[in-house]
Amino acid sequence: MLESTIAAVAPLDEAAMAEARELHGRLTKPAGSLGALEELSVRLAGLAGACPPPLPGAPAVAVFAGDHGVHAQRVSPWPQEVTAQMIANFLAGGAVVNAFARQAGATVTVVDVGVATPIPGAPTDPDHPAAGTLDPAVPRLVSATVRPGTRDLTVAAALTRDEARAAVEVGVRVAEELIGAGAGILLTGDMGIGNTTPAAALIAAFTGADAADATGRGTGVDDPTYRRKVEVVRAALDRHRPDPADPLGVLAAVGGLEHAALAGLILGAAARRVPVLLDGVIAGSAALAAAAFAPDAVGAMVAGHRSAEPGATLALRRLGLEPLIDLGLRLGEGTGALLALPVVTGAVRVLHEVATFDSAGVAEK
Repeated sequence: MLESTIAAVAPLDEAAMAEARELHGRLTKPAGSLGALEELSVRLAGLAGACPPPLPGAPAVAVFAGDHGVHAQRVSPWPQEVTAQMIANFLAGGAVVNAFARQAGATVTVVDVGVATPIPGAPTDPDHPAAGTLDPAVPRLVSATVRPGTRDLTVAAALTRDEARAAVEVGVRVAEELIGAGAGILLTGDMGIGNTTPAAALIAAFTGADAADATGRGTGVDDPTYRRKVEVVRAALDRHRPDPADPLGVLAAVGGLEHAALAGLILGAAARRVPVLLDGVIAGSAALAAAAFAPDAVGAMVAGHRSAEPGATLALRRLGLEPLIDLGLRLGEGTGALLALPVVTGAVRVLHEVATFDSAGVAEK
């Protein structure tokens, strides 16, 4: 599945992009006056292979959740059980991602790809579907556990290569199922106590950045915990020496199950030529892995916001993506992506609805 998905990722359609640029030049506005929105709409035309591209309807948030063996190194003040407790909160509709999703009319699918503790009140059906009728009012849980949390990346590889592949393929399947059920744009979400530590390690591995530059404070750790977190990331990179040309090996050595699954989601969407709206630092680290698997996958990526985590900026810079909004967010869950969704829709709507100078009878300069 992974190889066939990678093979299906293709470059943007240059003819559709040229048509979109030409259309922008005829719309009743000064050329370039919509700034980054114009280039975004051009890229989305190239992704769809059509001008104008389809409006990004039926938005679907996929929140991938997993736990981390590196939590034993005291990189987070939160107990590991909070991962499962927050998933229960997602399913009850009480988290920030739920509030923002209701505002945007987006569905929320939570995918347990590696939670280490039981989820309170979770459905017991292991085949709880990701596909079917998408309903923004009903958050859903998909059970797709590869293993109950990763190993401690400071003492061993976080995952075996087979486990990393399995997690990536979970993401591919979720993308295919959501798109098959009608989603026109996918939004990345994540949940996992301690997951900014492997994200920093992934970003450092793929960009060559120093551990200190790639590592942030996550949920807001104090100075001693932050210094320990930096050293944990540095020790993991020194131990495993991950090769950025081997993305599966990087994910296995220092990644997380949710990071690998998000990389798969991005690849699955790119293969189907559906845009993916990236959230924060976890999504950025996964996007680097997806781009290492298939460089043309970047064409499907839209950077929703600039996370306050420093590694997120490093990741976006390497990917050549500019974030649509910058509000100092660092929550995760998919919250920043959801806030940016109307911007993406607006960029496309311009090509659908704004009159040209000729049709409106407006004189050009």
